[in-house]
Amino acid sequence: MDKVKFELEFEIKCSTKVLFNRLSTASGLSEWFADDVQINGKKFNFFWDGYPQPAEIAFKKENLIVRFNWLEDEGYFEFKIETDELTNDISLIVTDFAEEDELEESKSLWESQISSLKQTIGA
Repeated sequence: MDKVKFELEFEIKCSTKVLFNRLSTASGLSEWFADDVQINGKKFNFFWDGYPQPAEIAFKKENLIVRFNWLEDEGYFEFKIETDELTNDISLIVTDFAEEDELEESKSLWESQISSLKQTIGA
């Protein structure tokens, strides 16, 4: 079954620098995204319930975007930070993939994860 690409947008009330740190570093990601995160070069091991899920940074632009490619599974997930030129509001756009029958569950999981992210940065 082909996976479906989806994007979710969240308003985040903090600086792009603080947000980007939480999206692109082991310490930042382990605060809200995974139980633990270990880095070896470009390779990130995300741990959930003791099991590692390896990914690699495919693309990174400071304070704007970071994309991780899964190493044992096709696909990637991406965090993109956009700033509204008029209001200076910060939006986080999450791009991910899910099986069609798991799409709503995946979106709910991201909403829960981003809620944790907002709590860790006090947004």
